[in-house]
Amino acid sequence: MDTRCARPDVSSGVPSAVSSTSSTQRPVVTELRLSAFKSHRNATFALGPLTLFRGPSGSGKSSALQAYGVLARLAGGDDLGEALSIVDGGPGACVPQQARPDAQGRRGFRIGCTVEGPVGPVRVDVAVQAEPELRIVGERMTGCGRTLLSTALRDPGRRAVEAAWHTAGAVPVTRAPLPDDRLGTALLPLRVAGKTAGQRLVLDAAEQVVVALRAVFACDPRPEVMRMPAAAHDGLLRGACDNIAAVLDRTRHECATRHAALAAAVGAGCRVPVAGLAVREAGSGLVQAVLERKPGDGMPMARLGDGELRYLALCLVLMTGPGVLDMDPVGEVLQARQALTVLADGFDRCLDARQARELLALAVRMGERGHVRLVGAVRGTGFEAGAGAEGGVGAGIGDVPVEGVSVVDLGGEC
Repeated sequence: MDTRCARPDVSSGVPSAVSSTSSTQRPVVTELRLSAFKSHRNATFALGPLTLFRGPSGSGKSSALQAYGVLARLAGGDDLGEALSIVDGGPGACVPQQARPDAQGRRGFRIGCTVEGPVGPVRVDVAVQAEPELRIVGERMTGCGRTLLSTALRDPGRRAVEAAWHTAGAVPVTRAPLPDDRLGTALLPLRVAGKTAGQRLVLDAAEQVVVALRAVFACDPRPEVMRMPAAAHDGLLRGACDNIAAVLDRTRHECATRHAALAAAVGAGCRVPVAGLAVREAGSGLVQAVLERKPGDGMPMARLGDGELRYLALCLVLMTGPGVLDMDPVGEVLQARQALTVLADGFDRCLDARQARELLALAVRMGERGHVRLVGAVRGTGFEAGAGAEGGVGAGIGDVPVEGVSVVDLGGEC
């Protein structure tokens, strides 16, 4: 029987046990909530191993991925200004257009998520004041039927919020100030001693949230920069994939089996035959990627079309891990207990139906292993929602169904 958060111990005020069978479960974000963010109001989106936000321009696809990215950056320790730098227009652009200021001229937005893991479902919701000053005015982390952390802005003149977290000791709740520009959940490991069962529950829940949110890689390959040579030892792939030649050189030497599998996956989406992926020196410490059509016959990767380059880059991202990507996952937790989430805005940009189908199939296979999840935004009308293999949700590209893909159809303009 799953005992996660199921039977509270009345004497201590904390759950009696966390299921031992879930101790190796990887924390993952299973729900994104946009209570008030840009064009979204009271929106809740379920996220599976492979989720695509589908809709025309202006329907809110990119906004959903941006909100996810903001939460990820806050969990990684960024302050509000740094976290919101990924949003065009800054903090003010996150406020719903129809939101009216209060008597003090304040406007803001609210976002949150649910993270599943060994502790069970843990919810985190954040209220941000964007105007006139940028600050977090409220945060709530709940799990196991309890409020584990809550913060509130009590004194607008102080750059701090009053935080209260579950203790379940001689004092049921501990109160202390926290900065108003940081995610309180990410700061708890520095403030909670972990001496009581309640404190340990709070720490476990906070770690689950932080591990899931920090294991995010935002990727939007840009073919125009991918065609340029890269510095030979620049071996961590960036989100624009501009240094893909150096990363391919690294993967070629680190794991021949995985590199060969990557070449096979790339070949399935390219019009030219692909026998291998190689690298040539381009002078001045630079390298250039080459597609081998047969041994000794190489074609510069720069000659590929935009769709082929984006397809190649996304294959590389899905088939590698955090150690090859320019990201900062939680170092204190083994990678075997983490699941990489790829955020891919414009997932289908420049891709034809065959390339999109091959990429989705690859993402499904990687997702079945539990190591990689994908949240993407697509505009193409070829992605249609439909019934999955076992009552789940699938997507079809043209007339070909791809099982295991959840589609969030945002429909027309918001």
